[in-house]
Amino acid sequence: MSSNKVFALLRKEFTLEWRQKFAIGGVLLYLVSAVFLAYLAFDGMIPLNTWNALYWLIMLFAAMNAILKSFIQEHDSRQMYYYSLVSARDYIGAKILYNALLMIVLGLTGLVVFFAFMGNPLNSPWIFLANMIFGMLGFAAVLTLVSAIASRVRNSFTLMAVLGFPLVLPLLLLLIRVSAASIKGAGFLSVAPDLLIIALLVLISLVLSMLLFPYIWRE
Repeated sequence: MSSNKVFALLRKEFTLEWRQKFAIGGVLLYLVSAVFLAYLAFDGMIPLNTWNALYWLIMLFAAMNAILKSFIQEHDSRQMYYYSLVSARDYIGAKILYNALLMIVLGLTGLVVFFAFMGNPLNSPWIFLANMIFGMLGFAAVLTLVSAIASRVRNSFTLMAVLGFPLVLPLLLLLIRVSAASIKGAGFLSVAPDLLIIALLVLISLVLSMLLFPYIWRE
């Protein structure tokens, strides 16, 4: 990959996002609304396991809403223009990098909103943060590729949900387990094997995206 082209594409993604503030605003509104509804439903007295599961489920659906537009908003003529300028790996690399940064921001925002409404149950916050960053990278890698596939057909959101959820399920279960351990105050060594598996899943997702996307884009 060419770093100059990736950063140029990344700058383009930020410029488009700045011009279309309603898209990210809608995701943030969903995030805050979902947490507030959970707060009302549990009357502020939410069990720790439920807190953990709710955080990751809300972040998963926020990721689907945020990443779906990665390719849906790109017209065929614009993609043909990019096809003539950059390689497929540069293009998907920039998309994944942008979505990863976006998801990390959303993950931190969601964490702040959870703390504001439902308290801070974390006894090992640094483990939770490391786990969250790995999780957002994994969501970005998997769902960006799924978004590229879904953009080729009608009912793209339905197809993204059907394809995306089974692919992220193993990652999601590991993320929930590590987060539960961080809530209980577990040490780094006790969760290191799970974090290593999460990192490997993220790496595999990135490699598969780089290998498969050129065939998708060529169509």
